[in-house]
Amino acid sequence: MKDFTRTLLAVICGLFIMGIIGFFMFMGIIGSLAGMSTAQPVLPKSGVLTMDMSKIAIQEQATEMTPLAAIQGATATSVGLWDAVQAIKMAAADPAVKYIYLKPEFSITELSIGEEVRKALNDFRKSGKPVVAYLEDPTAGNYFMASVADKIYMNGNAGASPMITGVSSQLIFLKDILDKLGINMQLIRHGKYKSAGEMYIKNAPSDENLEQNQAMVKSLWNTISTTICASRQIDPEQFNSWVDNLQLGSAKEMLEHHLVDEIVTREELKNSLATLASVEKPSELKFIPFADYASVKVAANVKAKKKIAVIYAEGEIVPTEGKDQISGDRFSDIISKVRADSSVKAVVLRVNSPGGSVLAADKIKTELDLLKKDKPLIASYGSYAASGGYWISNNADKIFTDATTLTGSIGVFSLIPDISKLQKNVLHINSVSVNSNQHSDLLNQFRPLDKKETAYMQNQVENIYHAFVGTVSQGRGLEPDFVDSIAQGRVWTGSEALGIHLVDEIGTLEDAINYAIISTGTETVELSEWCIEGYPKKPSSIETILEMFGMSTNPIEKAVAGTPFRNIYHAFKNIGMDGRSNIYARLPYEYVFNY
Repeated sequence: MKDFTRTLLAVICGLFIMGIIGFFMFMGIIGSLAGMSTAQPVLPKSGVLTMDMSKIAIQEQATEMTPLAAIQGATATSVGLWDAVQAIKMAAADPAVKYIYLKPEFSITELSIGEEVRKALNDFRKSGKPVVAYLEDPTAGNYFMASVADKIYMNGNAGASPMITGVSSQLIFLKDILDKLGINMQLIRHGKYKSAGEMYIKNAPSDENLEQNQAMVKSLWNTISTTICASRQIDPEQFNSWVDNLQLGSAKEMLEHHLVDEIVTREELKNSLATLASVEKPSELKFIPFADYASVKVAANVKAKKKIAVIYAEGEIVPTEGKDQISGDRFSDIISKVRADSSVKAVVLRVNSPGGSVLAADKIKTELDLLKKDKPLIASYGSYAASGGYWISNNADKIFTDATTLTGSIGVFSLIPDISKLQKNVLHINSVSVNSNQHSDLLNQFRPLDKKETAYMQNQVENIYHAFVGTVSQGRGLEPDFVDSIAQGRVWTGSEALGIHLVDEIGTLEDAINYAIISTGTETVELSEWCIEGYPKKPSSIETILEMFGMSTNPIEKAVAGTPFRNIYHAFKNIGMDGRSNIYARLPYEYVFNY
């Protein structure tokens, strides 16, 4: 017995010691990774600022790139939009930067962000320094970015295959497969254009849904094509004829139609870049990676006593906690703290949201209304400021939008699944509800709604819709009848929204920040006197690494991101919605446009 006790104690002590060693090894790895992720890059004394969009991801807010992320397969370094624009502006005045070399292909940047970066590049050219672009397999989206350049080179290899065919969007409909599964989606909505939920109950779009999608696609293409034509001095009608007749399918055709300036091999490109940089041979040419330049040159002016707070409302609006989403309670707390901070003189609300929970959206709007009484509140729209995203922001003192933003969608819907046929005929499961009252199991999803319950839910939807219209009417100073006429759940692009008074000006995040500074009573914008601080605060390197070790990223969601399959995944994922009120102010889905 004594021998057994000694052996047991030895095993326990051994496990304890191994645990201690493992803990310190783990913390050592964490520390070394954190130290590596915060190391400041060293820039060459002078060179060409390189924007290779296969290696950088310009996002609303930068996310931490750690060595662990690289090990897990991440290839692009994240750069925040504000930092990217400021880096381009600094490069214009920096004698160390000779010019900008742009490789826009394989970009994962959203079109609205591309629109803002393109404007910054165009402003850079006014310094007298050129922007030079190089293309291999251009699409309309990355050619839109490249067209800002003073000179566009293109690879002439046989594999170079331009695909400039316009803009398209794929609408997904699930009624047939849901019928086969025995799932009946009960959609209750207000707004003839409110197509959220339509994918569950139809196998083709309604006339109204098709109308608004056609208008959106045309508006986006109009922004892209007119911008390209203005830069390249091409007649828009002629350009659209080339696109419609598929006349831009090779490097030679791109050259013939004056969309590129020169066809080159890689070696010829190197020689041209060296000549432009005034060096004798390509080996002497120094490249400055854009992400490195931004991280070194752009930093918050923490010594400034005055702040502009930029609150990034990005993601779906949800009533629960979610770091990658707009949580009603979390964002309400952030807004409240910003309002109480006396050093914050004005606030820019940067919205990039398709909407979501009405309850959460109204919580956020209530806090923003309180903030607006104390400080100027300026809204800036990214890719989406629709439905709940528009709900929270329409009362701002001024609204800036990108031309390609999707906004409006002033409408409400409720979506309640009935899986009784799936339960009985496919799964062969029986269930019995035990209720205190006649309709206690209204939302249990194991039976269809009766007429009285449908009318009850419709009444709730109507009440919230009228509240939404009233909120917009008051926030924008418009007559309720006019708001109702442009509402009905219809989605508008930013350029369309300007004409119907949903927004005030086509402008960038930088424009909104500059306007916020002026709103404080300052006559001129001197960024050196201000600290531009983003909220929510970015997680530290260690927090990011710990989150990665926790495997917090959904691998399926990561795999389908940016593809049409994303909407199918989310459609099935969200069939039960949030299980609370089942009433939403949200886009039908996050559009995936092909361009």
